[in-house]
Amino acid sequence: MPKVVSASPSIPSIGSNPDNAVQITQLLFDCDNTLVLSEELAFEACAELANEMLEKHNIADRYTGPDLMTTFVGQNFRGVVTGLQKKHAFNLSDSEVDEYVNRELGKVIETLEAKAEPCVGVMPVLEELDKSKKYGMAVVSSSALSRVQASVKKVGQEKFFPKDHIFSAATSLPVPTTKPDPAIYLHACKVIGKDPGECVAVEDSKSGTLSAVRAGIPTIGYVGSYGGVIKQKEMAEVLKEAGVKLIMDDWSQFMDCMAKIEAM
Repeated sequence: MPKVVSASPSIPSIGSNPDNAVQITQLLFDCDNTLVLSEELAFEACAELANEMLEKHNIADRYTGPDLMTTFVGQNFRGVVTGLQKKHAFNLSDSEVDEYVNRELGKVIETLEAKAEPCVGVMPVLEELDKSKKYGMAVVSSSALSRVQASVKKVGQEKFFPKDHIFSAATSLPVPTTKPDPAIYLHACKVIGKDPGECVAVEDSKSGTLSAVRAGIPTIGYVGSYGGVIKQKEMAEVLKEAGVKLIMDDWSQFMDCMAKIEAM
């Protein structure tokens, strides 16, 4: 597996920074497939609506959930719709896009509330971080706010994040956008009251990594939610090219990654 740091049998203690190290005070976590195993569930719902659009415009191509996930992982459904229009040369009105986005949101939330699970190994890390109080913690996602809230609630993570520190590129901004636009990370930093250099982001996708990196935030790439060693290695290279500082394939490596970043 693409390990940068060695996995530890237990979560390391959170120590103090060297005098000359960067002072990190805030952690910014992506949600889908970083905190919560939700991408596959969400893209299953997306595929049904994507195929409906294509059929409506007499386009023969059809997508499965994994097909969409491969192409659009890290983007919200508005971004998926924009990408499909460009790829297949058809146009939807703003009102049609809004209708599809609203329908997708309802389908995805229903699925997540029934089936979502936390990413493997993340809960002990969040518990330790919450106990230490060394860092503030926030969620920064492309997905709609109600979807993110439903995800973290279903898996028991809402207790770790202040309600006003869950951010959505689709909902929290005056103009909806999606990663890799850095706007949502910049917005989160402004609301929380932190400079980007005081933060560390954790992302699993290229678009998410680019969003954080373009905002000036040191970023850890997480590939543990990708199935199989080969796919994890592939994604590790993708995230490195996008600008992550370190790669982890298991949440037990997180504290070691943080110590390395703080010592840079």
